[in-house]
Amino acid sequence: MEKTLTVVHPHAAGIDVGSRNFFVDAGEEEIQVFPTYTEGCHGVRDYLLSKGVTTVAMESTGVYWVILYAVLEEAGIDVYLINGRMARNVPGRKSDVKDCQWLRQLHSYGLLSKSFIPDDKTRVLRSYVRLRQDHIRSAASQIHLMQKALTLMNIRLTEAINDITGASGLRIIEKILGGETDPNVLGALCETSILNKKRDLVLKSLQGHYREEHLFALQQALISWKHFHSLIYECDKKIEKLLQAITVDLQNVEVKKKRKPVRYHKPHIKDLHQPLLKLTSGKDATNIAGITDYSALQLISELGTDLSPWKTEKHFTSWLKLAPQKSSSGKSMRRVRVKHHNPASMIFRNMAQGLLNSKKIALGSFGRRIRAKRGGAIAVKAIARKLACYYYRVMTKGEEFLEQGIANYEQQLKDRQRKYLERLAFELNMHVIPIDI
Repeated sequence: MEKTLTVVHPHAAGIDVGSRNFFVDAGEEEIQVFPTYTEGCHGVRDYLLSKGVTTVAMESTGVYWVILYAVLEEAGIDVYLINGRMARNVPGRKSDVKDCQWLRQLHSYGLLSKSFIPDDKTRVLRSYVRLRQDHIRSAASQIHLMQKALTLMNIRLTEAINDITGASGLRIIEKILGGETDPNVLGALCETSILNKKRDLVLKSLQGHYREEHLFALQQALISWKHFHSLIYECDKKIEKLLQAITVDLQNVEVKKKRKPVRYHKPHIKDLHQPLLKLTSGKDATNIAGITDYSALQLISELGTDLSPWKTEKHFTSWLKLAPQKSSSGKSMRRVRVKHHNPASMIFRNMAQGLLNSKKIALGSFGRRIRAKRGGAIAVKAIARKLACYYYRVMTKGEEFLEQGIANYEQQLKDRQRKYLERLAFELNMHVIPIDI
C-alpha cells in the first residue's frame, strides 16, 4: 500500500526572515512581502490573522526574527522557530520566495520541530545576564591591554602577582600612573602575604623602563576596565530588581547549608541564593558539584525553571550537544563533530573544566580517567554531560545531589573490576582467589 503524507497543520504559513523584508506564504497564489520595520511586523500579523492562519514556521535568522516572533506570539499565533539545517532546500529552490513556500509545505505536513524558546520573563533575565557576560569579556580584553603596556615597559608584575586587577595590582598601577617609579615605594603597596613570600621577586619585577606612550596606553586600558565594571554593576542591579519582581509573591525557602563561594565575576546581588530557590520551588541545583549561585543564575536565564520540553535527560543532553553525535547510513557509521555549542552547553562545559583537576570531587577523578584514554576535550564533555544529567534530575524530580568523594568513587571502580574478573573467571571455568599484599 502506498503511503502518503497527511496534512497536520492545515492553517499553516511560512515566513522567510531577512534583514530588509519578510516573505510570507499563507497558502495564497501570491507571496506577500513586508518590510522589516515595526509597521511591517504588524502588517504580517494582520495579514496572517485575516487569512485564518494559526501556526507559522520561520528560520532563526540572526536577530531579525526576535521582534516578529514577539508580535506574532502576542497575537496568539503558534510560532515554530526552526533551525535552518532542518529546512535545507532541494536544488533549484534557493530564493526568498521559494524559501517561504518550502517552509510552509514542510510545516503543513508536520515535518518541522520547534526550537526551544523560554518564557518572556526568562528571556528578559537572559538578556541582562548575557549582556553582563559581554561586559566581562570586554573587561578581560582591557586586562590584556594593561598587561601588554606593562610588558612593553619591562614591568613584569604579572610574574610576581597572580592578578594585576587585585587589590595590590590596582594600587601599584594607579601609583605608577601618578608618576611613582621607585620599586621600593611601589612594592610596599602589595599585601603583606605577598611580600612575606616573594618580596625580592616583586621588587625585581617593578624595575621598568618607563615611556610616556606606554603609560598612556596603560591609563586608557585602566579607565576602560573600570568603565566596564561599572556597566557590570548596573546589570547586577537590573537583575536584582527583576528577580525581586518575579519572586515577590513567592514564599522564602529555608537555606540549610553553607553557600559555595563565587570566586570569579561575583554579582553584586544581596543574598542571590534566596530568589533562585523561590524560582525553582526549593530545588537547589547548587548542591551539585561545580554549580554556584552565579552559574545557577546563568542556567536559569538560558533554560528557565521548567525543563518539561525535554522528555528525558537523554533528550536534554542531546539538545545541549553533550551526547555523542552519530550519523549512520546502511553499514557505515561515523561520529559528527559539533561545530557550534549553545550558551547553556558552554556553561556546563566551563563548570566541567573547573572540576577536571579537582582533588576532592568524584567527577574530577572520573574526568581524569577519561582524559588519560581519550584526551582533555572528551573528558570535559563527559563531565559536562554528567553535570547536565544531575541538573535535569534536580530540576524535574527534586532529587538531591550527594557528593560521594573520590575515595568512594575509586572503591566503586575496584568493585566493578572485581565483579568483571569474577564473571570472566566463571566463563573460563576458573576461580579468583584474593591474596593479601
